[in-house]
Amino acid sequence: MFKEWRRRRAARRVREGDGRALQRFRWWQLPGRALFRVRLPRPAGAHVDYAVDVRHWQNQGSGEVEAQLYLDDRQYAVSKLPAAFPVEGGTIEVAMSGFGIKRCHYVSADGTERQLVPDPRSAEGRRARLARKHPVISRGIGLLSLVLLLIGAFLLLLQIAEPVSQLPPVAQRFGSFESPIRPPLWLNLTLGVSAAVAGTERALRLRYHWLLDGAAN
Repeated sequence: MFKEWRRRRAARRVREGDGRALQRFRWWQLPGRALFRVRLPRPAGAHVDYAVDVRHWQNQGSGEVEAQLYLDDRQYAVSKLPAAFPVEGGTIEVAMSGFGIKRCHYVSADGTERQLVPDPRSAEGRRARLARKHPVISRGIGLLSLVLLLIGAFLLLLQIAEPVSQLPPVAQRFGSFESPIRPPLWLNLTLGVSAAVAGTERALRLRYHWLLDGAAN
């Protein structure tokens, strides 16, 4: 029920596009542009091509990042993120984390989901190509990203638990807690940068977990 409410709320943010042509992806746009595509069937065996273009140069947490939906390479609709674009037989949903795109999926009327295909020139497309051509290396990078985020989340929980446990109601009921790990400033900074890099790598694969990736923001 909550998902459906959120989807309807996002759909109300959609406004009509102006018909401008979709610009080709350029290499210098790698850090701040995402481009995804999907082909959907129409009756009588025809197909229609959609593209989702997200320019996230500005602060991703500002609430001002927009997704542009293109129909046959012409701007069809625009929406602030998170977006839910009504299309043939379902909805295209787009959302971002603090590191990049965390969701760009087509959801059919029966609830079936499939991720849109990233443009091969985009950062997401290049990461997908690495996974296809070098699966062992790709899995190793993904595992390293996961480990770095787990370490970051663990240390964050320790840092939160200590002051919370010292609150009088908590201390009286459960006792106070003193973190056994007190990393130096340089290690904290290193782990913070590593977690940010790991979060970005996962965003290129549209991987997101509210605890791991959210804690790294």
